[in-house]
Amino acid sequence: MVALPKFSAVLFDCDGVLVDSESITNGVLHQMLQELGWQLSAEECIARFVGKMLRDEADVIEEQTGFRIDAEWMTEFRRRRNDQLAASLQAIPGVVAAVHRIAEIYPGRIACASGADRPKIELQLRKIGLFDVFEGRIFSGMEQPNSKPAPDVYLVAADSLGVDPAEAAVIEDSPTGVIAGVAAGSHVLGFCPDSPVHQSAETLLAAGAAETFTLMEQIPGLLTE
Repeated sequence: MVALPKFSAVLFDCDGVLVDSESITNGVLHQMLQELGWQLSAEECIARFVGKMLRDEADVIEEQTGFRIDAEWMTEFRRRRNDQLAASLQAIPGVVAAVHRIAEIYPGRIACASGADRPKIELQLRKIGLFDVFEGRIFSGMEQPNSKPAPDVYLVAADSLGVDPAEAAVIEDSPTGVIAGVAAGSHVLGFCPDSPVHQSAETLLAAGAAETFTLMEQIPGLLTE
């Protein structure tokens, strides 16, 4: 039986959906915050910062450390983060095969719409072998007027693909991203594997996800009729 697309397009978040990057990025952030004098635990760092734009958390970092993160600090953070990602990043289990299958079902109508900066997104997609699948359809929230939880990056991605965002599916793993997808009017599927850097199904559903799933092998079936 031929699988038929259920939506007009599929828009993927990157971190935590395509790549298992959150623990790496958060580890670098945890170390650098400790260097500023904030002795928070790794678990607290994950709870506070995963799924959020670091530049949007400048106030809380200054409140805890007395230091206002600036362009120089952010450049150093990104350098150290990218070095670690280049060395250790892995794909989310099952996602490479799943994305290739979805690309067959939705030819030219899949995109990566991440809140991260473009160099990071492209580094990560190249590292896991998915850059060619998304090439020309990669969107950074940092290049939009507003980052997630605003819907800007999803609206731009849908417009670039020539589809109504209300007819697109969004794949997200954080409450911030789910809120962005819902604000775009899209059908949001929440990815919630059993992982210390992922949210529970209940949390994603409370943020507005239409449904949740725990394994990437499930996703082609969720996107087809």
